[in-house]
Amino acid sequence: MARREARARKGSGAGSGQEGKGLPAALILLPFFEVSYCFPRCLKFVSQPVKTVLITLITGLVLLGVMLRPWKLNEAVVALAGAGLLLVLGLITPQALLLTLVQDWNTFFFFLGMMGLSALAETAGFFDWLAAVTARLAGGSRRQLFLNTFLLGSLISMFLSNDATALILTPILYSLTTRLRLPVLPYLFACTFIADTASFLLPVSNPINIIVLSAFPLDLWTFLRFLFVPSLVAISINIGVFFWLYRGPLRGQFESKRLPPASASIPHQGYFRYTCIVLGLVAICYVIAAAVRVPLSFIAMAGALTLLFGAWYWKQNTLKETGKQISWSIFGFIAGMFILVQALENTGLIAQFGLLLLHLSGGTSEGAVLVGTVGTVAGTNLINNVPMAVVMTSSLHHLAHAPLAVQQGFIAATIFGCDLGPNVTTVGSLAPVLWLLILRRRGLEVSGLDYFKVGVMVTPLMLVAGAFTIWLLLQ
Repeated sequence: MARREARARKGSGAGSGQEGKGLPAALILLPFFEVSYCFPRCLKFVSQPVKTVLITLITGLVLLGVMLRPWKLNEAVVALAGAGLLLVLGLITPQALLLTLVQDWNTFFFFLGMMGLSALAETAGFFDWLAAVTARLAGGSRRQLFLNTFLLGSLISMFLSNDATALILTPILYSLTTRLRLPVLPYLFACTFIADTASFLLPVSNPINIIVLSAFPLDLWTFLRFLFVPSLVAISINIGVFFWLYRGPLRGQFESKRLPPASASIPHQGYFRYTCIVLGLVAICYVIAAAVRVPLSFIAMAGALTLLFGAWYWKQNTLKETGKQISWSIFGFIAGMFILVQALENTGLIAQFGLLLLHLSGGTSEGAVLVGTVGTVAGTNLINNVPMAVVMTSSLHHLAHAPLAVQQGFIAATIFGCDLGPNVTTVGSLAPVLWLLILRRRGLEVSGLDYFKVGVMVTPLMLVAGAFTIWLLLQ
Protein backbone atom coordinates (compact mmCIF):
# COMPACT_ATOMS: atom_id res chain seq x y z
CA MET A 1 0.00 0.00 0.00
CA ALA A 2 2.83 2.38 0.84
CA ARG A 3 4.21 1.92 -2.68
CA ARG A 4 0.79 2.60 -4.22
CA GLU A 5 0.39 5.77 -2.13
CA ALA A 6 3.89 6.94 -3.13
CA ARG A 7 3.04 6.47 -6.79
CA ALA A 8 -0.25 8.32 -6.28
CA ARG A 9 1.54 11.22 -4.67
CA LYS A 10 3.84 11.58 -7.65
CA GLY A 11 0.76 12.84 -9.48
CA SER A 12 -0.13 15.39 -6.85
CA GLY A 13 3.00 16.63 -5.08
CA ALA A 14 5.25 19.60 -5.53
CA GLY A 15 7.22 18.14 -8.34
CA SER A 16 4.60 16.48 -10.47
CA GLY A 17 1.60 16.94 -12.66
CA GLN A 18 1.21 20.41 -14.05
CA GLU A 19 4.02 21.70 -11.84
CA GLY A 20 6.40 19.03 -13.02
CA LYS A 21 6.05 20.26 -16.58
CA GLY A 22 7.63 23.58 -15.64
CA LEU A 23 11.14 22.89 -16.96
CA PRO A 24 10.44 24.13 -20.51
CA ALA A 25 9.15 27.37 -18.99
CA ALA A 26 12.72 28.18 -17.99
CA LEU A 27 13.60 28.26 -21.68
CA ILE A 28 11.09 31.01 -22.48
CA LEU A 29 13.70 33.74 -21.98
CA LEU A 30 16.15 32.28 -24.50
CA PRO A 31 14.40 33.58 -27.64
CA PHE A 32 14.07 36.97 -25.98
CA PHE A 33 17.85 37.27 -25.66
CA GLU A 34 18.27 36.93 -29.41
CA VAL A 35 15.35 39.24 -30.14
CA SER A 36 16.65 41.84 -27.69
CA TYR A 37 19.79 42.15 -29.81
CA CYS A 38 18.06 42.11 -33.20
CA PHE A 39 14.77 43.84 -32.45
CA PRO A 40 14.80 47.60 -33.20
CA ARG A 41 15.22 49.56 -30.03
CA CYS A 42 12.02 51.51 -30.48
CA LEU A 43 12.28 52.85 -26.92
CA LYS A 44 15.87 54.02 -27.21
CA PHE A 45 14.95 57.68 -27.27
CA VAL A 46 11.90 57.45 -25.00
CA SER A 47 12.08 59.47 -21.79
CA GLN A 48 12.68 57.83 -18.43
CA PRO A 49 9.17 58.66 -17.08
CA VAL A 50 7.62 56.77 -20.01
CA LYS A 51 9.90 53.80 -19.37
CA THR A 52 8.89 53.87 -15.71
CA VAL A 53 5.22 53.77 -16.68
CA LEU A 54 5.83 50.85 -19.06
CA ILE A 55 7.78 48.85 -16.48
CA THR A 56 5.11 49.50 -13.86
CA LEU A 57 2.36 48.51 -16.29
CA ILE A 58 4.10 45.26 -17.31
CA THR A 59 4.81 44.37 -13.68
CA GLY A 60 1.19 45.07 -12.73
CA LEU A 61 -0.10 42.89 -15.56
CA VAL A 62 2.22 40.06 -14.53
CA LEU A 63 1.03 40.22 -10.92
CA LEU A 64 -2.57 40.24 -12.15
CA GLY A 65 -1.81 37.25 -14.35
CA VAL A 66 -0.24 35.38 -11.43
CA MET A 67 -3.38 36.01 -9.37
CA LEU A 68 -5.99 35.16 -12.02
CA ARG A 69 -4.02 32.63 -14.13
CA PRO A 70 -5.95 33.24 -17.39
CA TRP A 71 -6.32 30.12 -19.57
CA LYS A 72 -4.86 28.22 -16.57
CA LEU A 73 -1.38 29.47 -17.45
CA ASN A 74 1.41 28.35 -15.18
CA GLU A 75 2.70 31.16 -12.95
CA ALA A 76 6.20 30.63 -14.33
CA VAL A 77 5.02 31.26 -17.90
CA VAL A 78 3.34 34.53 -16.85
CA ALA A 79 6.39 35.77 -14.89
CA LEU A 80 8.90 34.82 -17.59
CA ALA A 81 6.75 36.32 -20.35
CA GLY A 82 6.73 39.63 -18.47
CA ALA A 83 10.50 39.48 -17.95
CA GLY A 84 10.99 38.62 -21.64
CA LEU A 85 8.86 41.59 -22.67
CA LEU A 86 11.04 43.91 -20.58
CA LEU A 87 14.06 42.48 -22.34
CA VAL A 88 12.62 42.86 -25.85
CA LEU A 89 11.57 46.45 -25.24
CA GLY A 90 15.01 47.34 -23.91
CA LEU A 91 13.65 48.14 -20.44
CA ILE A 92 16.30 45.88 -18.93
CA THR A 93 19.58 44.85 -20.52
CA PRO A 94 20.66 41.21 -20.97
CA GLN A 95 23.68 41.93 -18.78
CA ALA A 96 21.52 43.29 -15.93
CA LEU A 97 19.14 40.36 -16.28
CA LEU A 98 21.89 37.75 -16.04
CA LEU A 99 23.56 39.58 -13.16
CA THR A 100 20.26 39.60 -11.25
CA LEU A 101 19.85 35.84 -11.63
CA VAL A 102 23.48 35.05 -10.79
CA GLN A 103 23.36 37.18 -7.63
CA ASP A 104 20.45 35.07 -6.33
CA TRP A 105 22.14 31.69 -6.84
CA ASN A 106 21.68 30.77 -3.17
CA THR A 107 17.90 30.95 -3.47
CA PHE A 108 17.75 28.79 -6.61
CA PHE A 109 20.07 26.09 -5.27
CA PHE A 110 18.27 26.00 -1.91
CA PHE A 111 14.95 25.39 -3.68
CA LEU A 112 16.55 22.62 -5.74
CA GLY A 113 18.21 20.96 -2.76
CA MET A 114 15.09 21.22 -0.59
CA MET A 115 12.85 19.65 -3.23
CA GLY A 116 15.41 16.93 -3.89
CA LEU A 117 15.63 16.08 -0.18
CA SER A 118 11.84 15.88 0.14
CA ALA A 119 11.39 13.76 -2.99
CA LEU A 120 14.11 11.25 -2.03
CA ALA A 121 12.94 11.04 1.60
CA GLU A 122 9.47 10.23 0.29
CA THR A 123 10.95 7.49 -1.91
CA ALA A 124 12.48 5.95 1.21
CA GLY A 125 9.06 5.86 2.90
CA PHE A 126 10.27 8.30 5.55
CA PHE A 127 7.09 10.40 5.70
CA ASP A 128 4.76 7.36 5.63
CA TRP A 129 6.74 5.86 8.48
CA LEU A 130 6.57 9.10 10.50
CA ALA A 131 2.80 9.29 10.03
CA ALA A 132 2.33 5.67 11.07
CA VAL A 133 4.42 6.15 14.22
CA THR A 134 2.55 9.38 15.01
CA ALA A 135 -0.80 7.60 14.73
CA ARG A 136 0.30 4.73 16.98
CA LEU A 137 1.55 7.18 19.61
CA ALA A 138 -1.97 8.65 19.72
CA GLY A 139 -3.18 5.52 21.52
CA GLY A 140 -6.55 5.53 19.78
CA SER A 141 -7.41 9.12 20.83
CA ARG A 142 -8.69 11.44 18.11
CA ARG A 143 -7.59 14.49 20.06
CA GLN A 144 -4.10 13.12 20.61
CA LEU A 145 -3.80 12.25 16.92
CA PHE A 146 -4.85 15.83 16.10
CA LEU A 147 -2.16 17.21 18.42
CA ASN A 148 0.38 14.79 16.97
CA THR A 149 -0.48 16.05 13.48
CA PHE A 150 0.51 19.57 14.55
CA LEU A 151 3.71 18.35 16.17
CA LEU A 152 4.68 16.24 13.15
CA GLY A 153 3.89 19.12 10.76
CA SER A 154 5.99 21.49 12.88
CA LEU A 155 8.92 19.07 12.85
CA ILE A 156 8.83 18.57 9.07
CA SER A 157 8.41 22.30 8.40
CA MET A 158 11.23 23.14 10.78
CA PHE A 159 13.86 21.08 8.97
CA LEU A 160 12.43 20.29 5.49
CA SER A 161 10.33 23.44 4.81
CA ASN A 162 6.62 24.20 4.79
CA ASP A 163 6.24 22.87 1.25
CA ALA A 164 7.24 19.36 2.34
CA THR A 165 4.61 19.48 5.09
CA ALA A 166 1.74 20.72 2.94
CA LEU A 167 2.46 18.77 -0.22
CA ILE A 168 3.84 15.44 1.01
CA LEU A 169 2.14 15.03 4.38
CA THR A 170 -1.33 15.91 3.03
CA PRO A 171 -1.88 12.73 0.95
CA ILE A 172 -0.39 10.62 3.74
CA LEU A 173 -2.82 12.08 6.28
CA TYR A 174 -5.72 11.67 3.87
CA SER A 175 -4.91 7.97 3.44
CA LEU A 176 -4.41 7.53 7.20
CA THR A 177 -7.64 9.24 8.30
CA THR A 178 -9.79 7.47 5.71
CA ARG A 179 -8.31 4.10 6.77
CA LEU A 180 -9.17 4.94 10.39
CA ARG A 181 -12.65 6.19 9.36
CA LEU A 182 -12.03 9.61 10.87
CA PRO A 183 -13.36 12.98 9.67
CA VAL A 184 -10.57 14.03 7.30
CA LEU A 185 -10.97 17.82 7.11
CA PRO A 186 -9.82 18.72 10.66
CA TYR A 187 -6.56 16.81 10.18
CA LEU A 188 -5.98 18.11 6.64
CA PHE A 189 -6.58 21.72 7.69
CA ALA A 190 -4.18 21.19 10.59
CA CYS A 191 -1.59 19.97 8.07
CA THR A 192 -1.80 22.94 5.69
CA PHE A 193 -2.03 25.58 8.42
CA ILE A 194 0.83 24.31 10.57
CA ALA A 195 2.98 24.20 7.42
CA ASP A 196 3.02 28.02 7.33
CA THR A 197 2.61 28.66 11.05
CA ALA A 198 5.80 26.71 11.82
CA SER A 199 7.72 28.05 8.82
CA PHE A 200 9.78 30.63 10.68
CA LEU A 201 11.16 28.38 13.41
CA LEU A 202 14.49 28.19 11.51
CA PRO A 203 15.87 29.92 8.40
CA VAL A 204 15.41 26.66 6.41
CA SER A 205 11.75 26.31 7.38
CA ASN A 206 10.51 28.36 4.42
CA PRO A 207 12.17 29.25 1.10
CA ILE A 208 10.84 32.78 1.64
CA ASN A 209 13.26 33.06 4.56
CA ILE A 210 16.16 32.30 2.20
CA ILE A 211 15.01 35.01 -0.23
CA VAL A 212 15.05 37.60 2.57
CA LEU A 213 18.17 36.33 4.31
CA SER A 214 20.13 36.22 1.04
CA ALA A 215 19.80 40.01 1.02
CA PHE A 216 20.02 40.52 4.80
CA PRO A 217 22.23 37.72 6.19
CA LEU A 218 21.15 37.63 9.83
CA ASP A 219 23.13 35.27 12.01
CA LEU A 220 21.25 32.33 13.52
CA TRP A 221 21.05 33.85 16.98
CA THR A 222 19.51 37.08 15.67
CA PHE A 223 16.96 35.11 13.60
CA LEU A 224 15.99 32.96 16.58
CA ARG A 225 15.92 35.94 18.94
CA PHE A 226 13.29 37.74 16.87
CA LEU A 227 11.28 34.89 15.31
CA PHE A 228 11.54 31.63 17.28
CA VAL A 229 9.37 32.72 20.23
CA PRO A 230 6.77 34.44 17.96
CA SER A 231 6.60 31.17 16.04
CA LEU A 232 5.91 29.21 19.23
CA VAL A 233 3.24 31.75 20.16
CA ALA A 234 1.59 31.40 16.73
CA ILE A 235 1.76 27.58 16.86
CA SER A 236 0.12 27.56 20.30
CA ILE A 237 -2.70 29.82 19.12
CA ASN A 238 -3.15 27.73 15.95
CA ILE A 239 -3.48 24.53 17.99
CA GLY A 240 -5.79 26.10 20.59
CA VAL A 241 -8.18 27.68 18.08
CA PHE A 242 -8.30 24.53 15.93
CA PHE A 243 -9.10 22.35 18.95
CA TRP A 244 -12.01 24.70 19.66
CA LEU A 245 -13.18 24.84 16.02
CA TYR A 246 -13.18 21.06 15.64
CA ARG A 247 -14.12 20.09 19.19
CA GLY A 248 -17.09 18.03 17.94
CA PRO A 249 -15.33 15.80 15.35
CA LEU A 250 -12.39 15.27 17.72
CA ARG A 251 -14.46 13.54 20.42
CA GLY A 252 -14.07 9.81 20.84
CA GLN A 253 -11.59 7.15 19.85
CA PHE A 254 -10.42 5.40 16.69
CA GLU A 255 -9.65 1.72 16.18
CA SER A 256 -5.90 1.28 16.46
CA LYS A 257 -6.13 -2.19 14.91
CA ARG A 258 -6.86 -0.53 11.56
CA LEU A 259 -3.38 0.98 11.56
CA PRO A 260 -0.81 -0.74 9.34
CA PRO A 261 2.53 -1.58 10.98
CA ALA A 262 5.07 1.20 10.59
CA SER A 263 7.44 -1.21 8.87
CA ALA A 264 4.94 -1.63 6.01
CA SER A 265 5.77 1.92 4.92
CA ILE A 266 9.42 1.06 4.27
CA PRO A 267 10.18 -0.30 0.79
CA HIS A 268 13.88 -0.98 1.55
CA GLN A 269 15.30 -1.18 5.07
CA GLY A 270 18.88 -0.30 4.07
CA TYR A 271 17.96 2.86 2.16
CA PHE A 272 15.47 3.88 4.86
CA ARG A 273 18.14 3.73 7.59
CA TYR A 274 20.57 5.55 5.33
CA THR A 275 17.95 8.27 4.69
CA CYS A 276 17.29 8.73 8.42
CA ILE A 277 21.00 9.18 9.10
CA VAL A 278 21.45 11.64 6.22
CA LEU A 279 18.40 13.71 7.23
CA GLY A 280 19.65 13.85 10.82
CA LEU A 281 23.05 15.09 9.64
CA VAL A 282 21.41 17.62 7.31
CA ALA A 283 19.35 19.02 10.21
CA ILE A 284 22.49 19.41 12.35
CA CYS A 285 24.43 20.98 9.47
CA TYR A 286 21.56 23.40 8.77
CA VAL A 287 21.86 24.77 12.30
CA ILE A 288 25.67 24.95 12.18
CA ALA A 289 25.66 26.58 8.73
CA ALA A 290 23.12 29.19 9.83
CA ALA A 291 25.22 29.93 12.92
CA VAL A 292 28.44 30.50 10.94
CA ARG A 293 26.64 32.12 7.96
CA VAL A 294 27.45 29.47 5.38
CA PRO A 295 24.90 29.55 2.50
CA LEU A 296 22.20 27.00 3.33
CA SER A 297 21.99 25.95 -0.30
CA PHE A 298 25.32 24.14 0.18
CA ILE A 299 23.79 21.92 2.86
CA ALA A 300 20.54 21.32 0.97
CA MET A 301 22.35 20.35 -2.24
CA ALA A 302 24.91 18.17 -0.44
CA GLY A 303 22.12 16.35 1.40
CA ALA A 304 20.09 15.81 -1.77
CA LEU A 305 23.09 14.48 -3.68
CA THR A 306 23.98 12.15 -0.80
CA LEU A 307 20.44 10.75 -0.75
CA LEU A 308 20.50 10.42 -4.54
CA PHE A 309 23.70 8.38 -4.31
CA GLY A 310 22.04 6.07 -1.78
CA ALA A 311 18.95 5.71 -3.97
CA TRP A 312 21.18 4.76 -6.90
CA TYR A 313 23.22 2.31 -4.79
CA TRP A 314 20.14 0.50 -3.46
CA LYS A 315 18.32 0.85 -6.82
CA GLN A 316 15.43 2.80 -5.25
CA ASN A 317 15.44 5.80 -7.58
CA THR A 318 17.32 7.39 -10.47
CA LEU A 319 18.29 10.93 -11.38
CA LYS A 320 15.61 10.98 -14.09
CA GLU A 321 12.86 9.75 -11.74
CA THR A 322 13.91 12.23 -9.07
CA GLY A 323 13.83 15.03 -11.64
CA LYS A 324 10.19 14.21 -12.40
CA GLN A 325 9.31 14.81 -8.75
CA ILE A 326 10.79 18.33 -8.71
CA SER A 327 8.67 21.38 -9.47
CA TRP A 328 10.92 22.97 -12.09
CA SER A 329 8.43 25.72 -12.85
CA ILE A 330 9.12 27.37 -9.48
CA PHE A 331 12.56 28.38 -10.77
CA GLY A 332 11.02 30.15 -13.76
CA PHE A 333 8.50 31.89 -11.51
CA ILE A 334 11.14 33.14 -9.06
CA ALA A 335 13.52 34.16 -11.86
CA GLY A 336 10.78 36.15 -13.59
CA MET A 337 9.86 37.94 -10.37
CA PHE A 338 13.49 38.78 -9.57
CA ILE A 339 13.88 40.33 -13.04
CA LEU A 340 10.66 42.35 -12.78
CA VAL A 341 11.59 43.73 -9.37
CA GLN A 342 15.10 44.59 -10.60
CA ALA A 343 13.52 46.59 -13.44
CA LEU A 344 11.34 48.40 -10.91
CA GLU A 345 14.43 49.01 -8.80
CA ASN A 346 16.08 50.73 -11.75
CA THR A 347 13.16 53.18 -12.01
CA GLY A 348 13.60 54.41 -8.44
CA LEU A 349 10.08 53.32 -7.45
CA ILE A 350 11.37 50.67 -5.05
CA ALA A 351 13.49 53.27 -3.26
CA GLN A 352 10.45 55.54 -2.92
CA PHE A 353 8.43 52.62 -1.57
CA GLY A 354 11.13 51.97 1.03
CA LEU A 355 11.05 55.62 2.11
CA LEU A 356 7.24 55.43 2.32
CA LEU A 357 7.50 52.42 4.63
CA LEU A 358 9.93 54.31 6.85
CA HIS A 359 7.62 57.35 6.90
CA LEU A 360 4.57 55.25 7.80
CA SER A 361 6.51 53.55 10.59
CA GLY A 362 7.32 56.89 12.16
CA GLY A 363 10.92 55.77 12.51
CA THR A 364 10.08 53.53 15.50
CA SER A 365 10.47 49.79 16.03
CA GLU A 366 6.79 49.31 16.87
CA GLY A 367 5.86 51.20 13.70
CA ALA A 368 8.26 49.06 11.65
CA VAL A 369 6.72 45.82 12.96
CA LEU A 370 3.16 47.08 12.44
CA VAL A 371 3.70 48.50 8.95
CA GLY A 372 5.89 45.58 7.88
CA THR A 373 3.42 42.95 9.08
CA VAL A 374 0.26 44.59 7.73
CA GLY A 375 1.91 45.46 4.42
CA THR A 376 3.37 42.02 3.77
CA VAL A 377 0.20 40.16 4.79
CA ALA A 378 -1.93 42.35 2.51
CA GLY A 379 0.54 42.04 -0.36
CA THR A 380 0.97 38.31 0.13
CA ASN A 381 -2.77 37.69 -0.20
CA LEU A 382 -3.00 39.95 -3.23
CA ILE A 383 0.05 38.98 -5.30
CA ASN A 384 1.51 35.84 -3.58
CA ASN A 385 4.28 35.75 -0.98
CA VAL A 386 7.19 35.20 -3.40
CA PRO A 387 6.83 38.51 -5.31
CA MET A 388 5.90 40.28 -2.07
CA ALA A 389 9.07 39.03 -0.38
CA VAL A 390 11.17 40.12 -3.37
CA VAL A 391 9.58 43.59 -3.40
CA MET A 392 9.98 44.07 0.36
CA THR A 393 13.58 42.83 0.32
CA SER A 394 14.48 45.26 -2.43
CA SER A 395 12.69 48.11 -0.63
CA LEU A 396 14.43 47.50 2.67
CA HIS A 397 17.83 48.05 1.06
CA HIS A 398 16.94 51.74 1.05
CA LEU A 399 16.51 51.91 4.84
CA ALA A 400 20.22 51.65 5.63
CA HIS A 401 20.14 55.08 7.29
CA ALA A 402 17.32 54.06 9.67
CA PRO A 403 18.05 53.01 13.29
CA LEU A 404 19.09 49.37 13.68
CA ALA A 405 15.95 48.47 15.64
CA VAL A 406 13.78 49.82 12.81
CA GLN A 407 15.72 47.86 10.18
CA GLN A 408 15.51 44.67 12.21
CA GLY A 409 11.82 45.28 12.85
CA PHE A 410 11.10 45.51 9.13
CA ILE A 411 13.20 42.42 8.31
CA ALA A 412 11.55 40.30 11.02
CA ALA A 413 8.07 41.57 10.05
CA THR A 414 8.72 40.80 6.37
CA ILE A 415 9.63 37.18 7.14
CA PHE A 416 6.78 36.90 9.66
CA GLY A 417 4.11 38.39 7.36
CA CYS A 418 5.19 36.54 4.21
CA ASP A 419 5.39 33.21 6.06
CA LEU A 420 2.20 33.42 8.10
CA GLY A 421 0.10 35.64 5.81
CA PRO A 422 -0.79 32.84 3.32
CA ASN A 423 -2.95 31.23 6.04
CA VAL A 424 -5.64 33.82 5.29
CA THR A 425 -6.41 32.80 1.69
CA THR A 426 -5.35 30.13 -0.80
CA VAL A 427 -3.67 32.64 -3.14
CA GLY A 428 -1.02 33.69 -0.61
CA SER A 429 1.42 30.98 -1.64
CA LEU A 430 1.72 28.01 -3.98
CA ALA A 431 1.38 25.37 -1.24
CA PRO A 432 -2.33 25.98 -0.39
CA VAL A 433 -3.22 25.93 -4.08
CA LEU A 434 -1.52 22.56 -4.53
CA TRP A 435 -3.06 21.36 -1.26
CA LEU A 436 -6.50 22.04 -2.75
CA LEU A 437 -5.58 20.20 -5.95
CA ILE A 438 -4.41 17.16 -3.97
CA LEU A 439 -7.78 17.01 -2.18
CA ARG A 440 -9.77 17.46 -5.39
CA ARG A 441 -7.94 14.58 -7.03
CA ARG A 442 -9.19 12.46 -4.15
CA GLY A 443 -12.78 13.63 -4.58
CA LEU A 444 -12.74 16.07 -1.66
CA GLU A 445 -13.93 19.57 -2.55
CA VAL A 446 -12.71 22.46 -0.41
CA SER A 447 -13.39 25.89 -1.87
CA GLY A 448 -11.30 29.01 -1.43
CA LEU A 449 -14.17 30.40 0.67
CA ASP A 450 -14.06 27.36 2.97
CA TYR A 451 -10.34 27.95 3.44
CA PHE A 452 -10.90 31.66 4.11
CA LYS A 453 -13.56 30.92 6.75
CA VAL A 454 -11.05 28.87 8.70
CA GLY A 455 -8.16 31.24 8.06
CA VAL A 456 -9.99 34.35 9.19
CA MET A 457 -10.82 32.67 12.52
CA VAL A 458 -7.23 31.96 13.49
CA THR A 459 -4.74 33.95 11.39
CA PRO A 460 -5.53 37.49 12.68
CA LEU A 461 -5.03 36.25 16.26
CA MET A 462 -1.68 34.71 15.34
CA LEU A 463 -0.59 37.84 13.48
CA VAL A 464 -1.45 40.21 16.32
CA ALA A 465 0.14 38.05 19.01
CA GLY A 466 3.21 37.28 16.90
CA ALA A 467 3.78 40.91 15.87
CA PHE A 468 3.41 42.05 19.47
CA THR A 469 5.97 39.44 20.56
CA ILE A 470 8.43 40.59 17.88
CA TRP A 471 8.05 44.18 19.06
CA LEU A 472 8.72 43.13 22.69
CA LEU A 473 11.86 41.26 21.58
CA LEU A 474 13.14 44.35 19.76
CA GLN A 475 13.15 46.40 22.95
